Amino acid sequence: MPDNGVWLIAGLGNPGATYRNTRHNLGFRILEKLAAEYAIPLDKTKFQARYGRGRIEGVEAILVQPLAYMNNSGPPVRNLADYHKIPGKDMLVIHDDLDLSFGRLKIKEKGGHGGHNGLKSLMSAFGGGDFVRLRIGIGRPLDERSVTDHVLSRHTTEETEVLNQILDRAQKAVVVILTQGPRVGMNRFNDRQFLI
Repeated sequence: MPDNGVWLIAGLGNPGATYRNTRHNLGFRILEKLAAEYAIPLDKTKFQARYGRGRIEGVEAILVQPLAYMNNSGPPVRNLADYHKIPGKDMLVIHDDLDLSFGRLKIKEKGGHGGHNGLKSLMSAFGGGDFVRLRIGIGRPLDERSVTDHVLSRHTTEETEVLNQILDRAQKAVVVILTQGPRVGMNRFNDRQFLI
């Protein structure tokens, strides 16, 4: 349980309609799904971040979307965390992950950035990677496209057909992390392949 009883949940992505349905914006989409499911309006803006505060299955949480683009996610989240007196270890970061196959979920309690620019920025802002992550697999490009083109592209038709199931599972994973802890979440959601 967090020190002051409040989780900070950061969903990573890029702001604006251009990026809305891209692979890189899965963190934003899951955060918006949580906000809708638990009636937490994302109606406040501060420190280049959009956020809202409410309860998820009785657990107090602040949902935040940094609006400074992926590569600069860290400062807005850090400023908001400091403002609400929430240490980095009481933060859950939801992000896409190239190194996991499409649809696979993986919860980690801490770690490195694995080349993810949003995580790099967060680790720089918080002085380390001592925060929980929910990684959402997007897989690597199967063709000659660059990684940048891949993460900023939209899902294939086949992927889109199962995307809602993946978002549902990710939402359930967040609830388990908040109510039962990351270790229980790892046992329940890690290493399960999601096949299309």
